[in-house]
Amino acid sequence: MKKYLGLVKYLKPYRKNIVLYLIFVLFAVIFSVVSIAMLFPFLEIIFNNKLVTEKPAFELSSGWLLDSMRYYFSMIIQEHSKTYALGLVCIFIVSAIFLKNLFVYLSYYSMSPIRNGMMVQLRNDLYNKILTLPIGFFTEQKKGDIISRMTNDTWELESAVANTLDGLIKEPINILFFLGTLVFLSPQLSLLLFILLPVAGFIIGRISKSLKKQSNIAAEKSSEGLSILEETLGGMRVIKAFNAERHIRNKFLQTNDALFHVKNKMNFRRDLASPISEFLGIVVLCVILWFGGNLILENKGFGLNGAAFIMYIGVFSQIINPSKSLSTAFYNMQRGTSALTRIEAILKTPIAVADNPNGKQLTEFKQSIEFRNVSFYYEDTPILQNINLTIEKGKTIALVGSSGAGKSTLADLVPRFHDVSSGELLIDGVNIKDYQLESLRSQISIVTQEPILFNDTIANNIALGTKPDMQAIREAARVANALQFIENKEEGFDTNIGDRGGKLSGGERQRLTIARAVLKNPPILILDEATSSLDTESERLVQDAINNMMQNRTSIVIAHRLSTIRHADEIIVLQKG
Repeated sequence: MKKYLGLVKYLKPYRKNIVLYLIFVLFAVIFSVVSIAMLFPFLEIIFNNKLVTEKPAFELSSGWLLDSMRYYFSMIIQEHSKTYALGLVCIFIVSAIFLKNLFVYLSYYSMSPIRNGMMVQLRNDLYNKILTLPIGFFTEQKKGDIISRMTNDTWELESAVANTLDGLIKEPINILFFLGTLVFLSPQLSLLLFILLPVAGFIIGRISKSLKKQSNIAAEKSSEGLSILEETLGGMRVIKAFNAERHIRNKFLQTNDALFHVKNKMNFRRDLASPISEFLGIVVLCVILWFGGNLILENKGFGLNGAAFIMYIGVFSQIINPSKSLSTAFYNMQRGTSALTRIEAILKTPIAVADNPNGKQLTEFKQSIEFRNVSFYYEDTPILQNINLTIEKGKTIALVGSSGAGKSTLADLVPRFHDVSSGELLIDGVNIKDYQLESLRSQISIVTQEPILFNDTIANNIALGTKPDMQAIREAARVANALQFIENKEEGFDTNIGDRGGKLSGGERQRLTIARAVLKNPPILILDEATSSLDTESERLVQDAINNMMQNRTSIVIAHRLSTIRHADEIIVLQKG
């Protein structure tokens, strides 16, 4: 239950709905009790001819209440007829049940925005958190696992919250109201009830205890399945080329089969909640029936007569369904706790690269980028050690070295994808941590080895993060040597390029990323092996586009090919950091 307290903050915008929900639930319970209370004493008078002609003296007891109801009902029979009175009883009960169900519907109506609003805000917070996490976080996590937490776990939590809010608010009110009525009817008989109900609750709690552990296992298996699916979709060419369909299929089927068995175990335990709670409720009812019935037969009914006792049993029977719903809510809460734990693992992940909202604005790059005794460690592994480097404005610096030497890491420090472990990285003499993160990155564009494109139009991919006019997009495409192939498309700039730009060739994709960088028009440019995966013709077109883009800019170029770095002002060789 403590886990769910973290969700209370999401309820604040819905205070009005919560108040309305409680009011509607209360009225629904009142009309439910009234409909039962009307039935037993009135039918006793109608069918047993036991009219009450003397008004009972007032006293605060269930006996006085029932006798008063009998008295006024007897007056109606005397003035009209039994048939008339029976009709009134039917009308009253139908009206009470109608009003009960009307208020039940209104309670659901007021609860729906609370439930859905909580989950929408939680998803928003989770997505916003994912956007703020550093690049290093995603190298340690499986994409399928993150997607699973965003989809399966939030859906599981939504289902749990829906049942928990209803089960832990509405049903306790129902149960407490009915228990209050039972205590009013017979405090002595209700004492036995208070002894038996905790025993039933303990049994149900013991059964539901292991559900949380199974929910954790199910969530992990589900995320494994999503990870395999994501890898399959991304690596379909390789899978087919190496005849690996059987291997990847077996891997997925094993995970799915494990999920099948865990889900079955979860459902077996969850489905026990309702029948066990009903069975235990009937057991308690029978104990009350036997004990109370014996007392009444021996004229020791603690002030209860036969009709009142039947009414007592009738009211108690109404506790069984809310008890079933309450026990089911506890089961669902255990499942939701597991999902909430996995979601909170992301929400509570510390942000290694924190923004400085009150920091300086980097509106213009004027002088230089300086690495001053910079070291960077990934966990305990040194990647860069004591780097001292100054990159003057307008210069092109090439970073070369073997794979794993730290070239990309060094470049990633400039836009603060990572923060230095020691030393300082300065732009125009100011530590980059003292700048607002958005203003820092607004001065930098990046073209990576693998073109990152989105399932959208060509124009929207070029204009990512900006709102330029079409003329500016066309000019950026021209500089990037992309205008010709774009105009050859049937829909031109409105052409959808598919998932990750799958409808374009490698060279076309890369030229779009260059056009995106050109449109941003930054003073600092980072090129991370932008032509290494291209054929000769595509490389020539892309390299011409890069040369156009690099004019009058400060560039950091990571490359292996001589053609890429031959125009560099300085070449920096990295070896083991």
